[in-house]
Amino acid sequence: MRLTRLLKYINTAIGVLALVVVFGIYWIAWRPLPQTSGTIRARVAQKVTVSFDSLGEPHIKAANQDDLLFAQGYLTAQERMWQMDGLRRLAAGDLSEIVGAAALASDREARWLRLRRLAEDAYVTLPPEDRTALEAYARGVNAYLADHRGRLPLEFTLLGYQPRPWGAVDSILIGLHMYRDLTTSYPDEILKQKMLEGGDPAKVNFLFPARTGLELPPGALLPMGAELHPGSNAWAIAGSHTASGKPMVSSDMHLEFSIPGIWYLVHLEAPGLNAAGVSLPGTPGVIVGHNDRLAWGVTNLHFDVQDLYIEKFEDRTGRFEFRGKVLQARPEREVIRVRSARPVELINWMTVHGPIRAEGKLRLALRWTAAVPAMFQFPFVELDRARNWQEFTKAIRRFPGPGQNFVYADVDGNIGYHAAGKLPIRKGYSGDVPVDGASGDFEWQGFIPFEQLPASFNPPDGLIVTANQNPFPSDYPYPVNGNFASHYRSRQIRNMLSGRNGLRPEDALAVQKDVYSAFSHYLAQRLVRAYERQGKGRADLADAVALLRAWNGQMDKDRPEPLMVSLAYEHFRRAMAEAASPGKGAVYQLQMAPAVMENLLRAQPAGWFRDYDEALLQSFADAVEEGRRMQGNDVRKWIYGEYLNLVIAHPIGHRLPLLARYFDVGPIAMSGSSTSVKQTTRRLGPSERMNADLGDWERSLMNLPIGESGHVLSRHYKDQWDAYYNGTSFPMQFRKVDVKSVLEFVPE
Repeated sequence: MRLTRLLKYINTAIGVLALVVVFGIYWIAWRPLPQTSGTIRARVAQKVTVSFDSLGEPHIKAANQDDLLFAQGYLTAQERMWQMDGLRRLAAGDLSEIVGAAALASDREARWLRLRRLAEDAYVTLPPEDRTALEAYARGVNAYLADHRGRLPLEFTLLGYQPRPWGAVDSILIGLHMYRDLTTSYPDEILKQKMLEGGDPAKVNFLFPARTGLELPPGALLPMGAELHPGSNAWAIAGSHTASGKPMVSSDMHLEFSIPGIWYLVHLEAPGLNAAGVSLPGTPGVIVGHNDRLAWGVTNLHFDVQDLYIEKFEDRTGRFEFRGKVLQARPEREVIRVRSARPVELINWMTVHGPIRAEGKLRLALRWTAAVPAMFQFPFVELDRARNWQEFTKAIRRFPGPGQNFVYADVDGNIGYHAAGKLPIRKGYSGDVPVDGASGDFEWQGFIPFEQLPASFNPPDGLIVTANQNPFPSDYPYPVNGNFASHYRSRQIRNMLSGRNGLRPEDALAVQKDVYSAFSHYLAQRLVRAYERQGKGRADLADAVALLRAWNGQMDKDRPEPLMVSLAYEHFRRAMAEAASPGKGAVYQLQMAPAVMENLLRAQPAGWFRDYDEALLQSFADAVEEGRRMQGNDVRKWIYGEYLNLVIAHPIGHRLPLLARYFDVGPIAMSGSSTSVKQTTRRLGPSERMNADLGDWERSLMNLPIGESGHVLSRHYKDQWDAYYNGTSFPMQFRKVDVKSVLEFVPE
């Protein structure tokens, strides 16, 4: 009897606990889900109709632009408010306020870069049409916040705070965050300087091919260093090569993996505007996509827009020298609020070049185009309205940066390319070499005129390809300084598209998911040759060599050869860097490193290794030994995907016991490499895949990596992942929308 009563109490307790858990999930995770049908009373002038398709993309139709962007702000906040708030905090240096001291290093860096101050200054100088667009969007975000007090996304509940109202300055801050993400090169300049200390200058300069470094006096520039920025692919194909007889535009921007992803699908329609594609949460308009007349894609230009100046600076007084005069630096006080701890105060000293930071005994000031007064503009709504090449280039002329390669096509059959962004003219450089270090005159001499930036319109071969490679000709009239990508991706894209006819969006998608690496294939063949010359007696390498000899260069997740080559590359990269700067081999990493390695192996200059085959063979042996420790003695059973194993972790949900797997993507095996068209690492990969067919918009394809929603309980949280992972895609609905629900905003 007692046992029965005890079991009854236990069952009752379990039932009550289950109800509490279900109610808790409902309260903090289900109630905040977006409204996708019915009516919302809002501050709009006229009714706005939103049709949601099967992927949850909103197709917004309004009678005027203000109402359209209001609705975009509201709907984006419904799905991505936590992401938007996190991005503005990351950019402004306010993360410690909600997560504690763990974010202090990130916040200190952001405060040194002064992005919040830059955004506030930019707002004052914005063109009126840009300010109007940003403010309409902000009103929509704030309407969402007002309507959802007490039922915001679960991340706000878990962290126990309320987001501040949104403003146009916050949208500018999001734009500056992307500027920072795509142009930050100063840590790499410091890296090269450190490798020059105790290193062989000629060899270090060989490892950093973008610019030759010298020992420079105060007031001079530090030499440019490595580059770890994300890359992208984009191309335009003339109608002479396509099945429809009209051009196609493809875009897959390679950015850091995140959950939710960086882009939000949207279709915007109002008088004079009908554009669809990806938007950046926190900002209005379509960033990459198409309207009813033209399509466009972008890749990062990688032109260097940051310089570090060695300042003669007194820490105690804030005085510094500039052109023989003693000047006073301006102090800017920053206070970082830290959750569960005292605020942290810091002072930025501002010289004529920018904020000061200490690196050992050096005092360095950062000059950056993003900090140039009145630089920032937001031309994307104007771009969305463009009807032809002239209007398109008029819009991107206003684009301040980050420097981008824009590819273009229109329904009249034209294709085009134009670089855009404010790119500094450096008087102190001729090509890559500082020529007047004695005078220390390295001040910028303005910016390269838009008309003289690289451009192309209807090239004879009907093909435009950009994959972050250097687009500047050798006889360019201005000094070119940049961390451009090696040629492997751009060459492979061109090889796969050149000479083909009858191309369809599915063919372009096949190129985007291609995982052939010309570099890895070359390195594999070079390793085999080294073995045949010096290592035939080494039984420990025989099986690996047999595999590499027959390998086709595909970085396939299920094969062992990509793992062998990847490990051999890492070992030889360190050996190469050690030969240039002893003790610093582990820190040398940059996008150009594979091309540098291939150049070294082809030229085999004296002084690096006693014997190149011997050095390669040693790296190969070390790689095989490391692989056997990782995956066993039988190299034939190795699996590259276990090495290139991806986890996309939700910043909050990943830390919840037993629940992380619902929030995260992975762990999952990936194919590709940093030198394949499908550029994939554990950190970054394609952030979207678009293939626009100007012969019939309904044949166009678009795919996000994960999903449209930031809510873990939404059916659109991960619903695009399988298509992304397997290299399929979805129709890019435009004129014919498969409507699943309709929401209306009506005037209050």
